[in-house]
Amino acid sequence: MTVVETDRIAMANESDELTLDSLFGSLEAMPVPEGYKVEIVGGTITMSPQRDTHWAIIRRIVRALEDRFGMDVTALSDVRIDFPGHLNGFAPDVAKLADGADRDAKGKWHANDVRFVAEVLSRSTALNDYGPKKTAYATAGVPVYLIVDPYIGRCHVYTEPKEGEYAVDRTINFGEEIDLTGTDVDLVIKTDGFPRD
Repeated sequence: MTVVETDRIAMANESDELTLDSLFGSLEAMPVPEGYKVEIVGGTITMSPQRDTHWAIIRRIVRALEDRFGMDVTALSDVRIDFPGHLNGFAPDVAKLADGADRDAKGKWHANDVRFVAEVLSRSTALNDYGPKKTAYATAGVPVYLIVDPYIGRCHVYTEPKEGEYAVDRTINFGEEIDLTGTDVDLVIKTDGFPRD
């Protein structure tokens, strides 16, 4: 066996033992460009640039949560939360956690405490937001998942997660209100001020 073969076998064995912590640890040592969000979706590292439009929408959603639940609401943006599935370490654009949610012994938030997620689409991440991330959020039982698409001026609201899928999918155009009363979030988000790309 050559040294190259030995190295390749060792690398293969190491990859079998990859964890989200080891992957994120490696990422922290890399020069990730400023203004980029990094996530791991199904073991694949994704980086997407944060845009002004993106942040303006995130800010309006967080403001709606604060207006409804107060300034002490546990609302996170771009904070790592590990979700069900193979190596899913997401940093949702907005995540609202349940009242009383607390970090685990390693300082991480629990996916089962997430009550609401909003993702603002980027062209490079749309397939993840509508695909594996939606599945992971439903599998984790996230009651409300909102996708905001600033390119076409439309939102999708997914509710009633069951067996890894959402039973209800509503479409809301920019300018209409996102009525989440009657859900775990129990608020209305105005979209008339959402900017478009």
